Amino acid sequence: MNQESIAGLRQVRDDDAFDVAAMAGWLAANAAPGSTGIDLGALPQVRQFSGGVSNLTYLLGYPDGDLILRRPPKGTHRNGAHDMGREHRIQTQLGHFLPYVPRTVALCEDPAVIGSPFYVMQRLAGPIPRRDLPREVVLDPEQTAALCRNVIDLLVDLHAVDLATTGLGDLGRGDGYVRRQVEGWSERYRRARTWNVGSFERVMGWLAANQPADRPHTLVHNDFRFDNVVLDPEDPTRPVGLLDWELATVGDPLMDLANCLGYWVQADDGRHLQAFRRQPTHLPGMMTREEVVGHYCARTGLRVTNREWAWYQVFGLFRVAVIAQQVYQRYLTRQTTNRQFRFFGVAVVVLELRCRRLISAAGRMGPGFAEAQVGSAPPG
Repeated sequence: MNQESIAGLRQVRDDDAFDVAAMAGWLAANAAPGSTGIDLGALPQVRQFSGGVSNLTYLLGYPDGDLILRRPPKGTHRNGAHDMGREHRIQTQLGHFLPYVPRTVALCEDPAVIGSPFYVMQRLAGPIPRRDLPREVVLDPEQTAALCRNVIDLLVDLHAVDLATTGLGDLGRGDGYVRRQVEGWSERYRRARTWNVGSFERVMGWLAANQPADRPHTLVHNDFRFDNVVLDPEDPTRPVGLLDWELATVGDPLMDLANCLGYWVQADDGRHLQAFRRQPTHLPGMMTREEVVGHYCARTGLRVTNREWAWYQVFGLFRVAVIAQQVYQRYLTRQTTNRQFRFFGVAVVVLELRCRRLISAAGRMGPGFAEAQVGSAPPG
């Protein structure tokens, strides 16, 4: 197919290049016969997707079809980060229960082939919303509202998967998920902090001191955003795929929702947040963050008070700031030359200010408002 028609594709960056012939030879020898419907004996044309800040994603363009390759970025990887085997396993097993998961083709754990482990999966064809909707997707406010509901319902569907049937229960580590998340992301920030960003110490201290109790655990995606959703080309209000399972695990579903809303910039947010918007959540018809929480709770039956949601909201924003800072540190230390990362330090500063304002607002909540359910009026 014509790769030029696929949004987000570019030539492979020099520091992300690999030996295409070695990869193609390995794949032809190791993919299950007939698993792709593609002649793997040919040499594919390789292009790189420009989006994303973690694992690298490539399009393998064969004469009779396309596949997707995922591999880790260069640089130091700590504590099991960028584990291709884990990501491949999650997609393979969850794909039997959630139809939105792309089918896997093969996993290569030998770094000698292209310089790192990698895996290959099917390509789901369809537009992907990024900072803005793709040019070919034109929606009125009513259609945009349907798209928004359907995307949140996809998260609901994931959280409703029966964990016991998937064989993925061992991803969880039992009670203490909230505590481990706070401690882990705080440690990551302190390790990645550079001289030109804030300390986040007030935010981290508040998160540690005000943790909600653990809720019943579900599978969680941990990077649920519009730009990880593939839309139906015939009906772009309907998702057909959910991508990027690198961070998926078992944990608190409300933390998964909070992580999603950490990226949610709505129409009435200020210009500093708008500058770092990465998905089209500002469009007429999109739900506000509060409406998303209300819709999610109505669909799942979960309940969360305003006091609790203030904590989740701050955590979601803090986690986005940590991810941005980790990428910014990689840019400053020349582990990546991608110039889109040069302003991530500014985003970290903006997010710390946002967290501190939310903490201050939470401290001013009266008892009635604090204990009311999100989206409801406080008891009178």
